[in-house]
Amino acid sequence: TKNCLSRSCVVQRFASMASAVLPLELIDKCIGSRIWIVMRGDKELVGTLRGFDDYVNMVLDDVTEYEITPEGKRVTKLDQILLNGNNVALLVPGGSPNYD
Repeated sequence: TKNCLSRSCVVQRFASMASAVLPLELIDKCIGSRIWIVMRGDKELVGTLRGFDDYVNMVLDDVTEYEITPEGKRVTKLDQILLNGNNVALLVPGGSPNYD
């Protein structure tokens, strides 16, 4: 029911939402597209997603890395990287930071 707040109702609603689009399915749809990645700490990356695994380790092409330091913002351009998924905090398909 719509207003059911019991544990079983909440679990059932969550299960039906999770089955709609699984996280790895969403990431898979982003292959070949630009993606904004916010890391734990002070780094963000924008690049073209080429592939990933179950641990969300990612291969990115045409990458711009933004690092926030006490001295300001540092921008680094990279041709290709292999990114360890352990430090990923947020993925934004098609997004980019507004630092420019």
